[in-house]
Amino acid sequence: MTISARYLLTDSRQISSPADSVFFAIRGPHHDGHTFIPELYRKGVREFVIEEAPFQTQAFPKAQFHVVPNAIHALQEIAAEHRRAFSIPVIGITGSNGKTIVKEWLAQLLSPDFVICRSPKSYNSQLGVPLSVWSLDAHHTLGIFEAGISQPGEMARLETVIQPTIGIFTNIGTAHDEAFQDRRQKIREKLELFRHVKTFVYCLDFTEITAELPDFLPADCQILGWSKTEAWHPFTTQSNISQAWWENLNHCIALLRHFRISEDEIQRRIYALRPVSMRLELKEGINDCYLIDDSYNNDLAGLKMALDFLSNQHERPHKVVILSDLLQSGVNESELYTQIAQLLKDKGVNQLIGIGEALQRNQMAFALPAKFFESTEAFLAKYRTSDFSDSVVLVKGARTFHFEDIIRKLSLRTHGTILEVNLDALSHNLNYFREKIGRQTKIMVMVKAFAYGSGIEEVANLLQFHRVDYLAVAYPDEGVRLRKAGIQLPILILNTSPENFQQVLDYQLEPEIYSPRHWQEFVDFLGDRQLSTSVHIKVDTGMHRLGFEEKHLDWLTDQISQHPEIRIASIFSHLAAADEAEHDAFTHQQIARYTFMADRITAVLPYQPIRHLANSPGLARFPEARFDMIRLGKGLYGTAVLPEDQENLKTVGTLKTVISQIKEVPKTETVGYGRRGVLSRDSRIATIAIGYADGFDRKFSRGTGKVLIHGQLCPIVGNICMDMSMVDVTDVDCSEGDEVIIFGDYPSIRDLASWSGTIPYEILTNVGERVSRVFYREGN
Repeated sequence: MTISARYLLTDSRQISSPADSVFFAIRGPHHDGHTFIPELYRKGVREFVIEEAPFQTQAFPKAQFHVVPNAIHALQEIAAEHRRAFSIPVIGITGSNGKTIVKEWLAQLLSPDFVICRSPKSYNSQLGVPLSVWSLDAHHTLGIFEAGISQPGEMARLETVIQPTIGIFTNIGTAHDEAFQDRRQKIREKLELFRHVKTFVYCLDFTEITAELPDFLPADCQILGWSKTEAWHPFTTQSNISQAWWENLNHCIALLRHFRISEDEIQRRIYALRPVSMRLELKEGINDCYLIDDSYNNDLAGLKMALDFLSNQHERPHKVVILSDLLQSGVNESELYTQIAQLLKDKGVNQLIGIGEALQRNQMAFALPAKFFESTEAFLAKYRTSDFSDSVVLVKGARTFHFEDIIRKLSLRTHGTILEVNLDALSHNLNYFREKIGRQTKIMVMVKAFAYGSGIEEVANLLQFHRVDYLAVAYPDEGVRLRKAGIQLPILILNTSPENFQQVLDYQLEPEIYSPRHWQEFVDFLGDRQLSTSVHIKVDTGMHRLGFEEKHLDWLTDQISQHPEIRIASIFSHLAAADEAEHDAFTHQQIARYTFMADRITAVLPYQPIRHLANSPGLARFPEARFDMIRLGKGLYGTAVLPEDQENLKTVGTLKTVISQIKEVPKTETVGYGRRGVLSRDSRIATIAIGYADGFDRKFSRGTGKVLIHGQLCPIVGNICMDMSMVDVTDVDCSEGDEVIIFGDYPSIRDLASWSGTIPYEILTNVGERVSRVFYREGN
């Protein structure tokens, strides 16, 4: 199959140059790419790869369609054909851990010798690998691509795409063990990547790998094996160097020696190695701005990814990019910045701040409003705080430009306590439940209470990106806040009153109607207005909180018939005890009551409203309660009822603070208010920058709560104060300014809930809004 487009598109949300793109319509567990073809056609895409199945191609007369059995395989074959056009050395990296670090370090260490094309971040999947290889161009002299697998049979396909000449097997561990019969099968599957390599690097201490090599490596392959007992290690005096760091480093050293780089030069380059930041962070900035912090590297592939992220942030309408020169791209300078200018235009960027001599030389390539500075220092010298307001600002720079100084200037000043929200974990948890319920079941996500403490605008924006069907909030002001942040999804409002009905209409919000009085108030408000509006009918099936009762059904159905202008968007109820097995009989009774009441209401309608009953516990334990839509709440944020669900969910929020001061306190003294911190020994007491005003409840006082410092749990001493708490760090090697974990992977919000006798919901929603939220993505 031959394609004419320049850009390979697998996500309809990431379109930049429609006329030059070919879209691969992939049928996956969560979405069917074919459903997005009409939208993409309207936006100007004219080339599509579709899978063999009924599809009305005649509806798109100007489009070219390539029909294939499997769109992912077609993508891989196109990338493989592209790869065959290049005779340069290509490094293929696989292993259980360390792939991305080794790739990024090699890119730094070999940059003086090669023009390098590498996988952006951790693009190592069946989709990510061909997209990475497609970026190979005539100016590149070395390729570095990582490959990860989660199922048997995947690596053989990736080998045909990467076609590595040099192989690195970083290590073997437990990741994805469940998908393979045993460790040997997993090793053999990974070794498929190296069928045709000329050089192979690995650690000889992994004897399991050594045993399998004869079946995979070519007979003339040069094996560069190294052992941890003899490895080169210039940091022997530093006890904080981890085993993984050392392992990753020696893979790189082995390859540098292979390229005949001198030992002195190797040592010089290693001492110049910079930390690898794989995180792209979204945080609050000054003057009501949002900052996207990607300030540690800058290459064309990474810039495209960051601009994709920027274009999907709708919290503020004005988009600003602060960009440094792209270094060592290997592309003709004029051509490179013309291409970047087009990228900025395609992604709707409103303003550019260009920093660097190359950007200054090529400023005429940029048609959008722009200012150019020769250095970061020159920019900061002329910068005024009033220069940025009500904008989303992407800060994207090569490390040598020290853009972290810009981030410090533009960040909103906060104290040392932050809640880190992992957007990738949110996406993972959403997709886990999507796969569990099936593509035909809709999803409403609860984002009330500041999205369970996680940040309502940012979480809602991510959910809109992932095309959930509905959002739900408690009160109209939350819905208004979302509309002002650019959220266009349907929004259910759980609590409304006559005082805010006008607000509901003005912002196209959809109210829950739960009683005869409430219905009548809404009808009276509408009056003679010729308005068509949607509402959601809540019925009471046993929770006895809000909802129409069975005795109201005759009245309600009569009212619905009289007011066809009021569209019933959904009929729903709430399960009272779906997470408690002792009440399963009652839950089954609720499901039966709901079915009966929903049937009665639907019988008078000429259309089928959405039916939804199951919350997070309900969808897990009662599949029959899923109906047309489920309501996802705490499950999205990483807390599940069933152990098998909990094992598959990722931690979304990590609450962190810092040690403000450490004191040596003798056991004859006490600590804190009321002298409640009684010591049993001479102690080191650390004061940490979090208190009950931040959501760290006083119930954690006097040893009930514990925090994690350098991997050790440290008990709270005395009473928690409004803004500070004291902990016993006598047995921990720590210093002032060190990081403190309140909750995250460990201790988890479930641990904190257990310690204090509450539920995880309360732990999450208690985190105060004065605690800064930092949203981040890792990998791709």
